[in-house]
Amino acid sequence: MASSLVTSYSVPQRLIHWLMAALIIFNLLFADAMEELMEMLEEGQSPSPDVMASANIHAYVGIAVLCLAVVRLLLRFTHGAPDAPAEEPPLGKLAAKVAHGTFYALFFVMPISGALAYYGGIETAGGLHGGPIKLLMWLLIIAHIGAVLVHQFVWKTPVAQRMTKG
Repeated sequence: MASSLVTSYSVPQRLIHWLMAALIIFNLLFADAMEELMEMLEEGQSPSPDVMASANIHAYVGIAVLCLAVVRLLLRFTHGAPDAPAEEPPLGKLAAKVAHGTFYALFFVMPISGALAYYGGIETAGGLHGGPIKLLMWLLIIAHIGAVLVHQFVWKTPVAQRMTKG
């Protein structure tokens, strides 16, 4: 479907957006158990059942994000996405395309790097996952929220409604 014909995101697209947002924020905020587990294993200590359970929850949430990312990408190809509002400056349109492309890349890179670290024992992947990739995700989230606020209160465009009301 061509994006010029799409004026809003579909209900499944909106549901997956908000579910992924919640899961990603959860994992960004509650990564301590995973970090604690990795430190314990590096020091040769046996992790407690609580630490293992919390680390597994972090991993399972990451796997859920990866699965939802696949569905989200398929929905974007089949349902399309609305064009940027005419009021948005060209540089803003370019920034939005770059930011959204980076988000989609991170939806795959972040859980895959975490899985490589957790299940594959690849320390470099863990360092990237918990360091620059995590930081980039936080920066994009902040920029994304800021952009929505600019659209809503400065440019007075209905961008937020496309992902809330349809």
